[in-house]
Amino acid sequence: MGYAKGVAAPATRTEQVYEVIRSELLNGGLHPGQKLKMVELTERFGVSQSVIREALTRLTEQGLLVATPQRGFRVRDLSIDDIAELTETRIQVESLALRLAVERGDLQWETGILAAHHRLERTRVSRDDGTVSEDWSVQHRDFHQALLTGCSNGRLESVATSLRDSAELYRRWYWVLTDDHQRDLAAEHRQLKELALARDADRAIAVLTEHIDRAPSLLIAYAREHGVDELTPPARQDQARPA
Repeated sequence: MGYAKGVAAPATRTEQVYEVIRSELLNGGLHPGQKLKMVELTERFGVSQSVIREALTRLTEQGLLVATPQRGFRVRDLSIDDIAELTETRIQVESLALRLAVERGDLQWETGILAAHHRLERTRVSRDDGTVSEDWSVQHRDFHQALLTGCSNGRLESVATSLRDSAELYRRWYWVLTDDHQRDLAAEHRQLKELALARDADRAIAVLTEHIDRAPSLLIAYAREHGVDELTPPARQDQARPA
């Protein structure tokens, strides 16, 4: 992959390095298991190793990288077992939070869902180069948080958010590695909004379960077909496929 020029603004060097590497991780520029070489990164960004290490440590804390003593940092490996366990846990936790939100949500919760969905629908999914827009990712996250916030249980919301963050790298690999062009995400989100506002908890949870499970199921199928050692994303994608 090509290397970018050095970063500017000394006061924000770590943040800039972090943002560039995170974007590459989440858009298929770095593949599962790839090692990040400290010397190459310091030359690429024109910063000290301490700046690079701080940025990589932050990405490790978010579950995007793995740090190994004496061996440095590498992209998290794709694990079928981890995907399955994470997905099962997310479905259970988010389903509980959504059911409580439907039962407890007030007018402010309803207004929040409408506003978040409005912003999501009016934000482009992908950039001109086919990679997923970070603006869309933010609106997507906010919409799902808006659905659950009515549960009025901060601990439950926190767990749900943490699990969604852990799934982010897998979702991005799904967009890059699998072929799911027929998916209508806008319709899925619209249905979630409508069912939540209609206070139809059972149907809303059924739609949410399918929404959460689709990307992991296709990624697991891809991993089994190709083998974990062959999961190198193609150099360029014509279309991004968010989850």
